Amino acid sequence: MVVNRPETERLFVRSVAIPDPGDLLGLLPQPDAVAWVSHGAGLAGWGEAIRATLPAGQDRFAAGEKWLPSLFDADDVDDQVRVRGSGPVAFGTFTFDASSEGSVLIVPRILVGRDGHGQAWLTTVTPERDPDLQALGWAAAPQSLLAPPLGAVRWQDGSLPGPQWEQAVAEAVTAIKAGSLRKVVLAQDLFATAAETIDVRVLLRWLASRYPDCFTFACDGLVGATPELLIRQSGRQVSALVLAGTTPRGDDPAQDEALGAALLASAKNTEEHGYAVASMRETLGPLCETIDSQPQPVLIKLPNLQHLGTWVRGTLAADGTSRSALGLAAAVHPTAAVAGTPTGAAVELIRELEHMDRERYAGPVGWVDTEGNGEWGIALRCAQLSGRTARLFAGCGIVAGSDPAAELAEAQVKFRPMRGALAG
Repeated sequence: MVVNRPETERLFVRSVAIPDPGDLLGLLPQPDAVAWVSHGAGLAGWGEAIRATLPAGQDRFAAGEKWLPSLFDADDVDDQVRVRGSGPVAFGTFTFDASSEGSVLIVPRILVGRDGHGQAWLTTVTPERDPDLQALGWAAAPQSLLAPPLGAVRWQDGSLPGPQWEQAVAEAVTAIKAGSLRKVVLAQDLFATAAETIDVRVLLRWLASRYPDCFTFACDGLVGATPELLIRQSGRQVSALVLAGTTPRGDDPAQDEALGAALLASAKNTEEHGYAVASMRETLGPLCETIDSQPQPVLIKLPNLQHLGTWVRGTLAADGTSRSALGLAAAVHPTAAVAGTPTGAAVELIRELEHMDRERYAGPVGWVDTEGNGEWGIALRCAQLSGRTARLFAGCGIVAGSDPAAELAEAQVKFRPMRGALAG
């Protein structure tokens, strides 16, 4: 693990209550942002006090979790707020596949929190006990975004153009029918090139305004709006929102209702969803004193799609074991919603059929504080930015009854949030 922090730099961490600033994303003064926002509440920050680059491998999560408790042992921490997300907070993004490089944890210099009920706070992590907030880019009210327009965007197929990806789906269906594999999630990528350097703040504000029910996120150039909460921890209470099974929204209320009813009645989609819920319960259950889930999925309606969704909630066992949201994210990743069932066989088939490295797509993204509380989502409806280029991802759950053309159409709909953000 490589930690980017001057050895001689002593850090002072201070969290103080502030008046509600309103739009968190409007506060960001520079593009090197971290964010986790839903319905206007959450966290947004900028600058880097500490960065930990985690090596590839199954223990990449363990390496990060081991590092976190000692993160501020030698520093001064003055947390005057003492809520989830105050004090020292690390944002992270982890690769989907253990063999891939690119997992990082970042502690921002400035972090602003807002709970959506009137409470807000400001955390600084600096070498100075009383930092110059203005010099750090802090303004007490949202600013007008003066970022340059992205200009015309050129699109290019990723590793598998549509016809080849349909063939991969067909091969996955054949493999499922022939063996013990019951579900596999196949993804495809798409490249966008803008006329100007892509400013993450432009994308964040576009996504948050149009997909408020999702978790709009940014960390180390990965940006998106995920509908799927991998894990939330608050003390001993944990929860997850499992999504699997998808259909478009209708053109009018009647068609929308009919599509939703058909999704709830679909054998293919309910089978896919059942695997994802069972996967979450089987992994989280042994860590919990109690665990419960909704008996039947409900419709989760987004602007462009409807999903089958099930909340899973539990109380962590009081066995003296210290657990954090990051550790729980490691325990449940990868879920059947983004890998398949059984997991090992599904991941092997993904490596064989996708012909690409997912990098951080479908991996955990989110934050954790030094009390272990935090929220981690699955990096979906997202893109990895690099200068003028964005690499977009979309995936679909494949089961025995999947139709390749229908799965391709679903993937194209899942590209829409990021395509819309980039097109403006």
